[in-house]
Amino acid sequence: MFRRKFLQLATLASAGALAPMDALATVKTATYHVKGFSCITCATGLDTMLAKEKGIQSSKSTYPEGLVKVAYDPKQTNERSIVAFITDLGFTVDSNPA
Repeated sequence: MFRRKFLQLATLASAGALAPMDALATVKTATYHVKGFSCITCATGLDTMLAKEKGIQSSKSTYPEGLVKVAYDPKQTNERSIVAFITDLGFTVDSNPA
């Protein structure tokens, strides 16, 4: 009885672990050089604002390097929209992606 229950739980646990991998298959990443960070708060604030945007899975901005790495769902947003959003916040996105 214990063995059967253990195998059922192990099967369910591993099936659940595979679900996120399928979701990650549709995530794309883009990295940008961004000008306008005057402190770490600018980088953190940009990450906070990007997290609220539809289709953005995650972002990591670095100061003073000015690099912004964004993971996004291409079914919900695109790079042009991401660049426009960053620009609307007052930052300058280098035309050559990092």
